[in-house]
Amino acid sequence: MLNIHYLNRVQIMKLIEAIENRHSVRSYIDKLIDDESILELQTEIETCNQESGLHIQLITNDMEAFSGFKAHYGKFTNVRNYICMVGKKGEDLDEKVGYYGERIVLKAQQLGLNTCWVALTYSKRKSKCSINKGEKLLCVISLGYGATQGVAHKSRSMDALCKVYNDDTPEWFIKGMEAAMLAPTAINQQKFRFTLSGDSVNAESMGGPYSKVDLGIVKYHFEIGAGSNNFKWGIRTI
Repeated sequence: MLNIHYLNRVQIMKLIEAIENRHSVRSYIDKLIDDESILELQTEIETCNQESGLHIQLITNDMEAFSGFKAHYGKFTNVRNYICMVGKKGEDLDEKVGYYGERIVLKAQQLGLNTCWVALTYSKRKSKCSINKGEKLLCVISLGYGATQGVAHKSRSMDALCKVYNDDTPEWFIKGMEAAMLAPTAINQQKFRFTLSGDSVNAESMGGPYSKVDLGIVKYHFEIGAGSNNFKWGIRTI
C-alpha cells in the first residue's frame, strides 16, 4: 500500500485536488496522449506493480476493446487508450485492483487526462493485454482527453457510510470520509462502511457488484484525506 508518510503537504494537496476534480468520462476527443504523460503513467504503473504484485498494463492507440455493442450500450465513444487491471487470482485481488487502480486514475487526472472504471461494457476478448497463467483481467480503466470533464455524482450522507465509537469525531476522520465519499463506485452504489474506534479504522464492503474493488478505491481516498499518520487500519487485507 502507498505510504502517505512519504508524501509532502504539497503532494497531498494535489491529490486532494485531483479527487475533487476527477469525474467519470466515457467520451473522448481524437487526440493522442503526449509522450511525457505516457512515460509518467508507465512509471506509476510499474511502481504499483512492484508494490502490489499486480500485472497492470497500459494499452494505447487501440479501439478494438471498445468497438462492439457492449461499449455502445455503455455509451463509450472514441476510447483508444485503456488500462488493464490484471493480477493473480486470489481473495485480495479485487481490493488490490481498486486501491492501485485508483492511484493510477488520480495520477492520470493530475496529468490532465480523464478516466472511467469499466467492469462489463467492453470486450475482454479484444483487449490487448497479456494475461499469464493463474492471472485474471478483472476490469479496465478507459483513458484519454475527455470531450467533457464529467459531472459529480450524488453521495449518501456521511452518517450512512460510517460509525464512530469515539466521544468526539476527529477532524482527520471527517476529512478521510469526505475523500472516500468522492470515490467512484460501481453504479454509484457506495456499498461500504467505515468504523472508527480510538485511532483504529475498519473499512468493509457491504456487498453488491464489484464492491470489493470499490473498497480498495475508497480506502485509497480515505488514506489521502485522513493522512496515514493519524490512524491505523484495524484489519489489513492488502
